Amino acid sequence: MPEDYTVQPGDCISSIAFERGFFWQTLWNDGGNAKLKELRKDPNVLQEGDIVHIPDLTLKQESGATENKHKFKLKGVPAKLKLRLMQPKPPKDKGDSASSASSSPSPGGGGAGDNSTSDLADPDYEQTAEEDEPIKNAPYVLEVDGVIVDQGNTDGDGYVKITIKPDAREGRLTVHKSQPEERIFMLDLGVMDPVDEVSGVRKRLANLGFFCAPDGPADADDLVIALRHFQEGNSLNVTGEIDDPTKSKLKELHGC
Repeated sequence: MPEDYTVQPGDCISSIAFERGFFWQTLWNDGGNAKLKELRKDPNVLQEGDIVHIPDLTLKQESGATENKHKFKLKGVPAKLKLRLMQPKPPKDKGDSASSASSSPSPGGGGAGDNSTSDLADPDYEQTAEEDEPIKNAPYVLEVDGVIVDQGNTDGDGYVKITIKPDAREGRLTVHKSQPEERIFMLDLGVMDPVDEVSGVRKRLANLGFFCAPDGPADADDLVIALRHFQEGNSLNVTGEIDDPTKSKLKELHGC
């Protein structure tokens, strides 16, 4: 019997379809989900509270000769997960930066004995050269929902490409396991909100290294500062606002 399912945290079209015996394309392209498809654009990124229409399951029959072996391949399983692992670059030797900085004039031009007043603004944020680098050719172990599902090495650009169950919920990626440089990445699978939602912008910024809380209004100081840093670092118009070019760049760099 058809139903309208309310999306829960961790859900995506793939997980909902997998749990009900559908191909994800069947649900995503169903006429009952046309408005949802137009709104969200990406079947992997839904918002908690979205409604997914689930039609009746139609059984498909295949004919085959008796007493022979037949192979059937289930489409859409497993799902694909692509990650890029980054780390801060080692600090560079800046040379005699302290002495050069001390010779610079003070803001506003006044010295300690200057009794004149001036309005001093905070200095503009200066984006440094690329601050992160990929974790290249590093051994990793991936656990999904408590079970080791993959082991290998990141590629030369720091990418990990993994197949997982469509209904996976939690991952734990350990790089350089049991080594001094060991790092652990916890993965909340399926919980990324759409980029058209403020929460989706916040989560993508945080994942890309621009600190802001996962929740809060669009005009909160933490989000405005993070947006300005992101926009300046990516040659965008620095507004501190969530505009279309910023959302597009976030999706491009974040991968979804």
